[in-house]
Amino acid sequence: MSEHVRPRIAIYGAGSVGGYIGGRLNEQARVTYIGRRRVIDAMRLNGLTWSDLKGHRCRIAPKTLDLNLDPFAAAKAHLVLVTVKSSATESVARELAGVIAPGVPVISFQNGLHNVEALRAALPKHVVLAGMVPFNVLQRGPGAFHQGSDGELMVEAHPSLAPFLPLFEAAGLPLQPRQDMPAVQAAKLLLNLNNAVNALSDLPLKQELSQRCWRRCLALAQREALSVFATAGIRPARLTPLPTGWLPRLLEMPDACFKRIASRLLAIDPLARSSMWEDLEAGRPTEVDAINGEVVRLAASHAMKAPVNARLASLMHDAEHARRPWNGAQLLDELRSAQ
Repeated sequence: MSEHVRPRIAIYGAGSVGGYIGGRLNEQARVTYIGRRRVIDAMRLNGLTWSDLKGHRCRIAPKTLDLNLDPFAAAKAHLVLVTVKSSATESVARELAGVIAPGVPVISFQNGLHNVEALRAALPKHVVLAGMVPFNVLQRGPGAFHQGSDGELMVEAHPSLAPFLPLFEAAGLPLQPRQDMPAVQAAKLLLNLNNAVNALSDLPLKQELSQRCWRRCLALAQREALSVFATAGIRPARLTPLPTGWLPRLLEMPDACFKRIASRLLAIDPLARSSMWEDLEAGRPTEVDAINGEVVRLAASHAMKAPVNARLASLMHDAEHARRPWNGAQLLDELRSAQ
């Protein structure tokens, strides 16, 4: 790849996260967006708009976007970013195996713990790297993607990424190489346990987390996951100034104390909501099985139970078919009774 030629970056899964990352990279690389018809059609009509909690906003005209339904659009990519839901990983891996050139690096920017394994099994001639997206992205309208919380992208350190690191930096999305991605992914899973709580609350993230009852629901799920991780020999990375094991205690603090401490740890836009809430609103299946369900499976593999996370997964599956209103006290009682 000539240093004077902008690299081609294919994004397989041009939904909220993929659309946002692609939009940020648009001026630095030739970005190919591969996604479902409803998303691609929306961008063909409206273009792509990205915005963030710092007030930055940019609209990219439809005619300048490389929008595709066919995975063969990734054939000329120098880098592939996989941003599909975990349930689609194996099918996407098979499709990419017959498309991308040998040696092209692939980054999985997905929730869950095992997507990289599935991609590596199908792509043995490629460098497949684990990535982590720490921030929330909300689709605010057709082709409009908003970053609602802060944090830097993280990726498994590898020499093949050297040509791309300056591009992400210039795009305002620096890639932080890590040697401990399994620990990073475990820590992200702990934070993602709030996705189901937020979806059931039907509240913006900032409003949900401002109420102690909802935070106590998350604390139950996190404390259970931390116990399972300890038995499995998994030590989640420290992604905030606060040690990971202290998160449940922080969540259980009175509202005023929590607000004072949490405001120093994480900035959250008042508009931000979880991806599970967004899926419920759109009538789509959620990723609860790759998040809360992962805690349940890991517990079972060590002869343990994870009843709180199992109940949250069950409630989310119920909500996929028929949503019911919850308040924080009701959900807290429901999860405590499951223990």
